[in-house]
Amino acid sequence: MADEPRKPAIGKDEWVATHEERTAGGRRSGLERRWQRIPAVVRLALVVVPAAVMPLFVSSDYVMQVATVTAIYALLALGLNVVVGFAGLLDLGYVAFYGFGAYSFALLSSDQFKVHWPALVTVPLIVVGTALLGFVVALPSRRLLGDYLAIVTLFFGTIFVVLVTNANRITPPWKDGPVDITGGPNGIAGIDQFDLVFFKVETVTQYFYLALAVFTVVVSGLFLLNDSRVGRAWRALREDPLAAELMGMPINRLKLLAFSFGAGIAGLTGTIFAPLQNGVFPSNFDLALLITLYAMVILGGAGSIAGVVIGAVTINVVLEVLRTPEKSRVVFYALVLVALVAWLRPWRLLASVLAGTVAFGFGVHAIAAAAWPEQTAGSPGGPGGWIGDAVDGWMVLLTHPKSGGNAAYGLLLLAICLLTLIRGRWRAAALVPVLYLASFVWENRLVTEPSITRLILLGSLLIALMNVRPQGLLGSARVEIV
Repeated sequence: MADEPRKPAIGKDEWVATHEERTAGGRRSGLERRWQRIPAVVRLALVVVPAAVMPLFVSSDYVMQVATVTAIYALLALGLNVVVGFAGLLDLGYVAFYGFGAYSFALLSSDQFKVHWPALVTVPLIVVGTALLGFVVALPSRRLLGDYLAIVTLFFGTIFVVLVTNANRITPPWKDGPVDITGGPNGIAGIDQFDLVFFKVETVTQYFYLALAVFTVVVSGLFLLNDSRVGRAWRALREDPLAAELMGMPINRLKLLAFSFGAGIAGLTGTIFAPLQNGVFPSNFDLALLITLYAMVILGGAGSIAGVVIGAVTINVVLEVLRTPEKSRVVFYALVLVALVAWLRPWRLLASVLAGTVAFGFGVHAIAAAAWPEQTAGSPGGPGGWIGDAVDGWMVLLTHPKSGGNAAYGLLLLAICLLTLIRGRWRAAALVPVLYLASFVWENRLVTEPSITRLILLGSLLIALMNVRPQGLLGSARVEIV
């Protein structure tokens, strides 16, 4: 009957199933719901087609290089998402599979051993070999979870870097002297271009199209895999391994399969990276790359294919923008303004904090210029741009900013910790000097240190996101009943 109340479905926890509709944090916007209604093929085309057309309007090799590296990062993030997002396994040795693929391509397509096989032969062998390596690594790890799995896989990743760094002086049993396998710290240079027999990939733009084509194939395969029985079993494994095992799922085999798939994608990506860079080196596969990849997956939302792609694009583009002081200033002040607009309510409170920060800055600048004119005669670090010109008369710029900037950075961390303990209008009032102190540290210390600044801003962005939306931009919130 139409008026008959709907009864709970047998075998289904409807409270969990309707969690996202019942909670404000889980409601999806109308735009996101309409996006999900679009067929998957059309959604993929809406991403791939504009990317494919972009080189027609771009003449800068630098922009194309960034675009190609972004596509490579997206592939790596997709492979890591299989292990971490789909199956819920904390794999800290993932970068080693990427390095294995890159070094294998270098050994089979360079003068290192005078082997010059075409890519149509080497790539399938490397993908299968990397997947088998993932299977072998997962064998002793299949009964481990959480921190224990992380320790074992991290050990494997560390061994790989040590091995390729020192494998230039290995003496095999059938040799009288050492053999240089990986080139040691100097790596392997002069790698052959990606040869498809009928076509050789040589320019950056051609590598971009190659990476985009591989990306399209990988995304399509993962979408189908995610909706298959294996994909649903991976999600069950991720949510509760014990419950999945009690339901008859072969969780050990599922773990081995997840490691193999993720490793295969990483190895495939390595075969594109090696000829693009025209060399492979141990430093290409260090811990910093692993942290960056995890940041991409966390930002986009573990388990979401579209999310990790968005995370890869966002983080790589932001890191490139932060290489120059002028552009990094725009990113810094834009992030601060967006955070204030998002969190400060009502609007008059936002206006009061902004006006108070501006007035506070001019007052501190006037006092410092009158009291210590010699110590505050500095200038904006690097090319200032219009933002640098704007803050020149508002911000105290130290003549010798290094020591003062370091002390201010420590004070800023303490101030932020204290700010979390204050409530109400006192927090809004304390926010004014904290914002000015953050700008002081930025202008005097961080803006001229792009390598440090990039990591700090990336970490701050992730911390803020995890507090606001722990599941990432497009990830699904986990429901736990205690």
